Amino acid sequence: MRSPDPGRTLATELSRTAPGRSVTLLGHVHRRRELASVAFLILRDRSGLAQVVLRPSELPDGGLPPEETVVRVTGTVSANPQAPGGVEVASPRIELLSEPAATPVVDLWRPTLDATLPTLLDHAPVLWRHPARRATWELAAASLRAFRRTLDAAGFTEVHTPKIVATATESGANVFPVDYFGRPAYLAQSPQFYKQQLVGVFERVYEVGPVFRAEPHDTVRHLAEYVSLDVEFGFVRDHRDVLSLLGEVLRGMLDGIRAEAAAAVAQLRVPLPTIPEEIPVVHFRDALRLVGAPDDEPDLAPAHERALGEWAMAEFGSDVLAVEGYPMTKRPFYTHPQPDDERWSNSFDLLFRGLELVTGGQRRHRHSELVAAIEAGGESPDAYRGYLEAFAHGMPPHGGFAIGLERWIARLVDAPNVREVTLFPRDLHRLTP
Repeated sequence: MRSPDPGRTLATELSRTAPGRSVTLLGHVHRRRELASVAFLILRDRSGLAQVVLRPSELPDGGLPPEETVVRVTGTVSANPQAPGGVEVASPRIELLSEPAATPVVDLWRPTLDATLPTLLDHAPVLWRHPARRATWELAAASLRAFRRTLDAAGFTEVHTPKIVATATESGANVFPVDYFGRPAYLAQSPQFYKQQLVGVFERVYEVGPVFRAEPHDTVRHLAEYVSLDVEFGFVRDHRDVLSLLGEVLRGMLDGIRAEAAAAVAQLRVPLPTIPEEIPVVHFRDALRLVGAPDDEPDLAPAHERALGEWAMAEFGSDVLAVEGYPMTKRPFYTHPQPDDERWSNSFDLLFRGLELVTGGQRRHRHSELVAAIEAGGESPDAYRGYLEAFAHGMPPHGGFAIGLERWIARLVDAPNVREVTLFPRDLHRLTP
């Protein structure tokens, strides 16, 4: 097979290259400096930065190309303790592989991006090139690889389910309608129904894919489209088995970040959390008392979540806290009730540093109970015919969870707004770029 990088040396490989050896670098001009007696070009490629040094006689006609111009540099490795990695490239020949680049709205060579959030988002195709911005997504990419690796090792099968669906039944009206060859259809809010059905096929499944929520929230934590890491598996005893697997997955994701994105962690100075073997758990009714909320409060407000996060850190030294037993009235019909008190559910939210990151729990698996729950909600089981078929033919006790990737990264890097770590966010106002 033809090599995609014939004869190319990456920036991070220079420090392992013997002085005097000829190398070829490919990348963007990150920074240029022309002094009286010497000039420097800092080249940026996918691995990092490399320094190129030029004497006045070696400068291209017209001087060094502008920042962000794509170039090929061929030269000789030379030791220099002041250069990145202790080496630089001397006696270079510089070839432009693009037209001279236009000046970005922000200097990408500066250590930090001094730009407002609208500027970052409006110019995302270019500003994601900044090393610190890029590093945040390197954490996400490492998390995704480790998520898959951890579940693959536990006998899970990766699946992909439809993102265009026929009915808007799971969460009311908060869906995006689409014209599907003249028929009404909707963008999927979740793979929930499909991943449950596939438990009857594969027993253990997961999916990485987009979900769409037409919720009119204009907050720092909500997106209209985000990446959901969904898991569902059979033969659980209750929701605590689901929580145990979630802990294993999060620990695996953190191990992946440490192993594969250590440079990004160091660059961003990210304090990685420790996920305890036994995640602290508090019942919803006790959580309300802890935060001083009324006993009949149906849900936790963001301020409650922050207070509980602080309590978990003070009480357990833990960045995570599971709140279990949310009221059945606030959970979807497929949620399994708490056996000893059906007012409460066998479900949980996992709070990570004071913000809801994961929703999970045990599901109803008996056909008759699902039908009764649908009817109790004032709906017809006929609307769920395809979903219910799997249960009519026998389904094991099962449960699962979903992690919002962007929220996970936002809390890791302490980003004040989830849009800062989303490549091209979609929200109430933004449809481009």
